[in-house]
Amino acid sequence: MNQRPARRPAPRPPEGTPAPAELARMARSGLAGAARVAHWADAALGPGSDGATADGKATLSDASAERASGDLGLTAAQVRADWDTARLAGLVEVHGDSARPGWRLRAWDRDDSAVLRGWVALFDAWSLAHPESAEFEPAAVAEVVSAMPQVLSFLQLSAGPVPVEQLLDLLAQRVTELRTERCEVPYDTETGTGTARPLAAVRSADADPAEHAPSEDPAPADEAELAPLLDWALYALASVGALTYGDGQATLTPLGSWAVWVKLEQICVAAQSPAGNIEVAAEEMLRGCAQLRPNAARAEYRAWLAARPVGGAVTELVDAARGEDALLRGLAFEALRVVGAPAEPDVRAVADEPTLRPYALLWLAEHDGVDPEDAHEVLTREEATWLWVDTAAAVADHGEAPLLVRHLESALQPTVPALLDEVRAVGHPRTVQVLVALAAAHPDPALAKAVRRAAFQVHTGG
Repeated sequence: MNQRPARRPAPRPPEGTPAPAELARMARSGLAGAARVAHWADAALGPGSDGATADGKATLSDASAERASGDLGLTAAQVRADWDTARLAGLVEVHGDSARPGWRLRAWDRDDSAVLRGWVALFDAWSLAHPESAEFEPAAVAEVVSAMPQVLSFLQLSAGPVPVEQLLDLLAQRVTELRTERCEVPYDTETGTGTARPLAAVRSADADPAEHAPSEDPAPADEAELAPLLDWALYALASVGALTYGDGQATLTPLGSWAVWVKLEQICVAAQSPAGNIEVAAEEMLRGCAQLRPNAARAEYRAWLAARPVGGAVTELVDAARGEDALLRGLAFEALRVVGAPAEPDVRAVADEPTLRPYALLWLAEHDGVDPEDAHEVLTREEATWLWVDTAAAVADHGEAPLLVRHLESALQPTVPALLDEVRAVGHPRTVQVLVALAAAHPDPALAKAVRRAAFQVHTGG
């Protein structure tokens, strides 16, 4: 008799965590200004209007900001700040020189989960919401950004105010650990460009390890140098509503505590083969199969498909692929591969939808007999880069940091600067979040610095 593997228990939410509806109310309140400006832009400028981003910097043009200022009774600076927040939270999506409302804005008043996911996106981008001072050394900033998850976890476990001195001590310990663990990669630390290694390059088997090793042990972190960086990080997290900071101590807000718990849950819970997949909708079935091995997942897809008419099943899978979750997009097309020929008309029909086009072209190529190893050749360079970013978004949302770093090696571009140039040009709506996650995950501070710079440039339109 086959038995499903035992599930690991999910972490318990922090004691006293508000109900989801109350958390959504808090998130709506914190993002009210951003939602107001996003709604104004949708109504006054229209989706895709050049007026929204006429300056080419993915921000409101001066004229539009002044117009919004008069209509909303805000200063132009407040309008721009709320617009910036709206973009980071996914309420506004910028494509080239035009902007359009994000799906979260459409669902703002009726879908609590959309609101909470928007706030978590802002939480993840805290270092962009309140950029660091130009006086800070970029490599040190990258180390602090990488170390802050442990600081936030400690704040959540403390369930109350924590003195800044204690957080500084923890930060210094974590930065020292990162320096010790870091794999040194040759890179131009001054420019961040020009000397990047090929993405697929690996150290040859017969290379001398001493040739690549640091000449001496990394210096332990200096608390005096980290203090202003910690101050910046806590202030930035406070600016997005994740914590309160003052009087020499920091305290997670209920939203911040919940968000940290969500992150811990994603790390600690490995989904097993869930019961009842055959009865649920396509999106829930795909989520249940997300952590299964390929053969087990295909068995689940076959069982799910056998229980419903093929036409309705294909429609459900395509609709799931159109959602925001990039992981479900990829899994939906894996399930459509199990469907085979009956899905061809529907897949061909969505080949002109930008979000689904790379997946559809790969599916059609394989269906026409192209070897899966060669199917990627049907994609243009731009389509392949878009797919790389979309896959990275799935890894960032559902995978582990090492997997995201390994994903860097799968890019077509031969160097990191070339990849960043093409990623910035492709216009994927998740580009900033992907680059922020990659910079936080990569062990090399110089490369992380270049990626963070690219994220900042995409965010500001530079």
